[in-house]
Amino acid sequence: MSSPYDLKDVQFYGFMPVPRDPAILFAGHPTASGPNPKQDLFEFKDLPLPDSPLVRYVKEFVKGHLNEQTFNHSNRVYIYGTALVKTHFPSWSYDSETYYLACLLHDIGTASAFLATTKMSFEFKGAIIARDTILSAGGNEDQADSVCEAVVRHQDIFVTGGNITMIGQILQLATILDNVGLRANLIHPTLISTTCAAFPRNGWSECFAQTIEKELALKPWCHTSTFEVPNWKEGTQSKFATDVRGNEVMRQFD
Repeated sequence: MSSPYDLKDVQFYGFMPVPRDPAILFAGHPTASGPNPKQDLFEFKDLPLPDSPLVRYVKEFVKGHLNEQTFNHSNRVYIYGTALVKTHFPSWSYDSETYYLACLLHDIGTASAFLATTKMSFEFKGAIIARDTILSAGGNEDQADSVCEAVVRHQDIFVTGGNITMIGQILQLATILDNVGLRANLIHPTLISTTCAAFPRNGWSECFAQTIEKELALKPWCHTSTFEVPNWKEGTQSKFATDVRGNEVMRQFD
């Protein structure tokens, strides 16, 4: 059966399906596999952030709710994800503004105004907030849905089967790179240093580790617990928080 959707919209807003499992995505990849993957010499200034009335509206909304460390992380994620695509997936096509909106809003559910005011996992609540925010600012529904989908799935790290949207995969790869240093060898060290200079980490590893521990304590059923041992219980040291604190790649910038 043919898709009822307009392929141009599916592609533009980043809905194109790609393998969910990075092991599949990168298997035998011509530039990203092997001991010495390609590292294009990008600096932060080479990858300008999208700017539009909608982006400015969302940016002000996010800055009004997130602490500085989380806001800076969201911007670094845009830069790292964009560089990953330009270097290793140059044929991928999607709207950069939509990806930037997903980056800006992906951790909105961790804000103090939302994390402890819902029983939902932060990604799910955050996805709803993201969609509502974009629509309330006059954004396109397909764009809002793309961002919502990417945010709600951005911690599906251990899902190996099936597919994910293109923007969802980029968001996952970039967040895990910034949070634990995974696959940081796919981008140039100069990009990391110049991006951290533009949007400093300011102790991001400890900040995010504490957020993980806070949500686990508040909601031991939360999606973040999928990073933990089966039947995780409060009092058990969080493996995820430990991995975040152990981010050796980014330690010099923290």
